[in-house]
This record gives sequence, C-alpha cells and structure tokens, in this order.
Amino acid sequence: QVQLAESGGGLVQAGGSLRLFCVASVRTFSRYTMGWFRQAPGKEREFVAAIGWTGGSTYYADSVKGRFTISRDNAKNTVYLQMNSLKPEDTAVYYCAADAVTTTQYNYWGQGTQVTVSS
Repeated sequence: QVQLAESGGGLVQAGGSLRLFCVASVRTFSRYTMGWFRQAPGKEREFVAAIGWTGGSTYYADSVKGRFTISRDNAKNTVYLQMNSLKPEDTAVYYCAADAVTTTQYNYWGQGTQVTVSS
C-alpha cells in the first residue's frame, strides 16, 4: 500500500510561482512512475505531468509545457511540481499519483492540494 501526501498549494497571483510536494510512504518509491493531475471545478481530472523511475524521463500536458517542471528525489521519497508563470486557468485541486498503469490510470492517489491563481 502506498500513501501519498501533497502539500505546497495556496493562493498566488497570475504570473507567480508555486512548488508542490508529494511525499510517498513506501520503501520502493524508486520503482514507481509518479504523476501529477489536476481537477478544476466542474471539469474532469486531467493529466499534468509524469516522471519515470530515475527521473530521466518526463512528460507534460501541452497546457503546462514550458511552465511546469516535474522532478523527484528518490532518497526523500518525494516528487515535486514546480509551477511558474501561473495563469488563472491553472486553478484546480492538484493530485499526486503513483504506479502508472496507463498514461491516465494510476494505482495510488493522494488527497489533493488546492492551487488558486488570481487574475
């Protein structure tokens, strides 16, 4: 069983930055592909970014490419999402996910952290 705890969300003005953290409580963290997803009010959950086991492979949604950066520290069981040049349309609950089955299907999910970008 993998437990994920996100943090780092908050309120920021458009153009600002936030860094999200996701800590996993599992000994085999380095074996899992990790991802970030988000869900805005009234919308379906959407893929944001993913990172492979070693951190050498990263993937991004077109809407965040060039602005967001996903990274991981396997020694700390932590995955990060650095979000720059934030826009109001980035407002959503952001979820961390572990152990990818497909691009959008993961076996484990965190509770989410709210990100609000004001215009």
